[in-house]
Amino acid sequence: MGRNAVILHGTGETDGSFWLPYIKKDLEAKGYFVSIPLLPDAGNPRLSNWLPVALKEAYTKDTVLIGHSAGCPLALSVLERLDSGIKQAILVSGYARKLGASTGPGEDPILQGRYDWGRIGRNVTDLVLLNSDNDPWGCNDIEGRHILDSIGKGKLIVMKGEGHMGSDRFKQPYREFPFLAKLID
Repeated sequence: MGRNAVILHGTGETDGSFWLPYIKKDLEAKGYFVSIPLLPDAGNPRLSNWLPVALKEAYTKDTVLIGHSAGCPLALSVLERLDSGIKQAILVSGYARKLGASTGPGEDPILQGRYDWGRIGRNVTDLVLLNSDNDPWGCNDIEGRHILDSIGKGKLIVMKGEGHMGSDRFKQPYREFPFLAKLID
């Protein structure tokens, strides 16, 4: 298959949301086969619905896995279930714990109760977390630090004043993302 990339969109998103088409075009120009699976009932992310779709993708030692927002805990769940490792995972505005008032009472159905952080870490060679210091949903640098510390490896890049790096509600169109593109060889 060669080099491939899987991009997992967030809540209420599609393959045409925010910077996803920009990154897809950039990666295709670099010779990647890029897949952005449409996750079912996108406005209501549930691990039980999204994980089977994400696991149908091809993951090899040459795969780059990118997640945005709710696509990040999904990416962690994918990494935990792989039989072999991938080259790189980049989590943009990611989180792995329930986010305050944004999810309401009870659990967030995209999250696992617990993660096998050791297995996740063994299944990715290069892990990059991109979080902003002012994410309006709470997917901020504190959440990025939690994931980094839990896995015990990787790199956290804190973006200053960049919000959710793509949000209709908070008027962050984020159509291009050259910084993200530079992180992928």
